[in-house]
Amino acid sequence: MKKKIICFFLAACCLGLTSMAAHKYYVSVFQMDYAPEKKVIRMTARIFIDDFEATLNKKYNRKFYFGSSQEDKDATTFLKTYLSEKIAVKVNGKAKAITYLGRETEEDVLVCYYTIPAEGKIKSIWVRNIILTESYPEQQNIIHTNINSNKKSLMLTNDKKEGTLEF
Repeated sequence: MKKKIICFFLAACCLGLTSMAAHKYYVSVFQMDYAPEKKVIRMTARIFIDDFEATLNKKYNRKFYFGSSQEDKDATTFLKTYLSEKIAVKVNGKAKAITYLGRETEEDVLVCYYTIPAEGKIKSIWVRNIILTESYPEQQNIIHTNINSNKKSLMLTNDKKEGTLEF
């Protein structure tokens, strides 16, 4: 009887773990750190490559193969265009340009680096981030900030496309 109970418990655990693995999460993480000596906010975006490629493939009707030997020669241009359409930032109520610095891949994640000009004391940051929401209605874009030694976060979704953090 004990063997049957143990077998049942193990089977239930395996089935539970298998069903959890099948559930897909759509999340991108953005880190924004203020560098007062440079008068910029450094922004790092971490986006799952498969979700990003599927969205860009559909939008631009071409394959990109980010981070592979088959990468499209114009992949960076399309990446920059797409992200500039989907992210906007205001610092202290003023719209700011987002400057693309570069990118790299970490396993299945595309990591993009940006700077945003930020002169003087930062009192608020407004962010609009709709990356991947056209392909994945469940997409969550999490914004972590470290401004004036003050850490705050914001979660943006298809229903909540923008938000403001006060410092």
